[in-house]
Amino acid sequence: NKVAIAKAGAIQPLVDLVASGTDDAKENAAGALRSLACKDDSKVAIAKAGAIPPLVDLVTSGTDGTRKRAAGVLSKLAFNNDNMLAIAKEGAIPPLVDLVTSGTDGANEEAAGALGNLAFNNDNKVAIAKAGAIPPLVDLVRSGTDGAKENAAGALLNIAANNDDNKVAIAKAGAIPPLVNLVRSRTDNAKDKAALALRNLAVNSDNKVAITKAGAVSPLVGLVRSGTD
Repeated sequence: NKVAIAKAGAIQPLVDLVASGTDDAKENAAGALRSLACKDDSKVAIAKAGAIPPLVDLVTSGTDGTRKRAAGVLSKLAFNNDNMLAIAKEGAIPPLVDLVTSGTDGANEEAAGALGNLAFNNDNKVAIAKAGAIPPLVDLVRSGTDGAKENAAGALLNIAANNDDNKVAIAKAGAIPPLVNLVRSRTDNAKDKAALALRNLAVNSDNKVAITKAGAVSPLVGLVRSGTD
């Protein structure tokens, strides 16, 4: 159905609604684009139709509902290298960080997911850290909903990868204890992301000591033994 909808020419009118519809129309159109953006070809087509600027505008100044939906679309679109760069260039990182900090439960989850996907790019992960994302992401790992904890752990995992300064900053923000707690959680994806985040942090020798002191060894061994598929 998603392929058929895209081939039928739905993407451009949906983008137009995101740009200039009523609040309800914007929210519904963004929701439809989020579903379509699960397909790789549609990610490209949605970006080519000019969706990124109005989506960033919605994340910046939309209603609670439109901000959540727009962040969700950007999260999906960012699974494409060209889109990853275009989204950052359009100025999406600061409002996504703001949404992690002060958005509703569903919105902060989507924003954390978007930042995590953008952080696959090395320049983006520097910009995300400079925009102040690390402390609120750590707060989400500590006290967010299950989905928000998982997405925030995934974001920290990517922000820490191949960046020594970010590894230090994430540890200083207090991420290690809540990541260790997340390894003990009952959610397989959250366990995996928390364990991988700790692995990336442990490249730093001081972090390695802190991870051990935080009691990570036992739950990590348990994860290796029981694992996830």
